Amino acid sequence: MADLSVTIAGVPFKNPVIPASGTFGNGREYEKFYPLSKLGGISVKGMTLHGQPGNPPPRVAETPAGMLNSVGLQNPGVDHFIEEELPNLMTKDTVVIANVAGHTLEDCAEIARRLDSTPVHMLELNISCPNVKQGGAAFGTSCENAAAVTAAVRKATKKPLMVKLSPNVTSITDIAKAVEAAGADAVSLINTLLGMRIDIRTRRPILKNNVGGLSGPAVFPVALRMVWQVANAVSIPVVGMGGIASWQDAVEMMLAGASAVQVGAAIFSDPYAPVKIIDGLNQYLDEQGIEHISELTGGVRPW
Repeated sequence: MADLSVTIAGVPFKNPVIPASGTFGNGREYEKFYPLSKLGGISVKGMTLHGQPGNPPPRVAETPAGMLNSVGLQNPGVDHFIEEELPNLMTKDTVVIANVAGHTLEDCAEIARRLDSTPVHMLELNISCPNVKQGGAAFGTSCENAAAVTAAVRKATKKPLMVKLSPNVTSITDIAKAVEAAGADAVSLINTLLGMRIDIRTRRPILKNNVGGLSGPAVFPVALRMVWQVANAVSIPVVGMGGIASWQDAVEMMLAGASAVQVGAAIFSDPYAPVKIIDGLNQYLDEQGIEHISELTGGVRPW
């Protein structure tokens, strides 16, 4: 069997498949289906400093080849995660990635500071969060703000730091280079694309928040393009996500430059999706005579 292990920012993963933040909770519900130890890692539900109830419903809508959500970072807060969820997760023999989702620079730094003394393996900073001190614009929509929040979190923790990039920008490569310069050890991308659906009978948006994040197979080609661009623009590892639903998608994402992949919306329709992707990667590598999965990373041959 091929070697599926990868290393991201100094953290060893037994395989490159990670359920994406917000789609897997803290793993408790999925343990009914398979041991979490099968997974390379888990990016847990995004956590704010004090917790929040999320947006009012309706907050999920179907789209062709995908879904919209405006859940609004519903979570019980970082202290609850540390006290109630992390002890259980640390017994599961998989990498635990804590997703930081503050609404001010200071909040992000404080969440990172509280996590720094825990056994969490890595932090993932969500810079798609609205910066309430800057009028609600996402941290990740400008190089200056993205670099500032990355630097603040970098100063607050010694943990390996991965920054999750928003696709809702003019140049994702410029944002990636800005967070790399500010101290990011890796980047993950893409977060959801902004979208909308309208009920033609009521003439109201289907989502109470009017707009939401688009995920699922529909976004895969966009995500693949952005991963390829970013992987060619930075020297730190890239973790690819966005519409990955099969092992074939994972192979494409790694060929584009990803060192590992995150699986999100696919889990809602098939809880076994991450395990099927791991098994498919193993079979593909054996069929291709590839000894180590890292040989795929960046292996695309552009015309």
